[in-house]
Amino acid sequence: MNRIQTRLQQNKKILSIYFTAGFPKLEDTVPIIKSLEENGVDMIEIGLPFSDPLADGPSIQSSSTQALKNGMTSKILFEQLKDIRESVKIPLLIMGYFNPIFQYGVEKFCKKCQEIGIDGLIIPDLPLEVYEEAYQSIFENYGLLHIFLITPQTSEERIRKIDAISKGFIYMVSSASVTGGKNNFGEEQLQYFERIYNLNLKTPKIIGFGISNKNSFLQATQFSNGGIIGSAFVNFLKANSIEQIDTFTRKFNSIKKLITN
Repeated sequence: MNRIQTRLQQNKKILSIYFTAGFPKLEDTVPIIKSLEENGVDMIEIGLPFSDPLADGPSIQSSSTQALKNGMTSKILFEQLKDIRESVKIPLLIMGYFNPIFQYGVEKFCKKCQEIGIDGLIIPDLPLEVYEEAYQSIFENYGLLHIFLITPQTSEERIRKIDAISKGFIYMVSSASVTGGKNNFGEEQLQYFERIYNLNLKTPKIIGFGISNKNSFLQATQFSNGGIIGSAFVNFLKANSIEQIDTFTRKFNSIKKLITN
């Protein structure tokens, strides 16, 4: 069974962290992953930097720009991660745009992911229909889960189609805007969370975009299986050293324990 599926079966709230590979420094990728696991994170999304990240807010866009300046590429990322499974056990996903994956070669990319132990891919600009027609068999052949995104504007018909094809979790984007942390979610977003919750989908749901503190993480996990933190962590890395990651994760782990208990 895929590590993502195994983790979701534990029926505990998930703390997932996104960061951009090769940021702040090119060689920081593996140390950040190891530190996040050591400090209680349940799942990690490794961002593959791209020059035109349309869905990303200014913090992640800036980190992608810096990572590219540092020299990060798909080839270098795979080289950095080649021995990651000797020490890291939690689920790892690569999140990025389709163009770099297509340029690398989709099957070649998936094969490398399998070799190093990547569990899933999140590709916001890969449409469901294109995935089904051209790439689903490739992903499944290499044991990769494709994670689909939904937004407040996604129709119920499409949500149910995504639910039917999904084998991991559904990434619930909290709003139609770009990424970026907020202190808490507004009434409209909470109504959206509750609406999706009441659809009784078979697939677990994890909320991302806009989670930056204990309050927003708690709000998100009331209606889902966990929360994804991206921009807030990228901003933390910009201002702090990797050795201080425990100070970032501690507040979210305390909320997780509270919810679990």
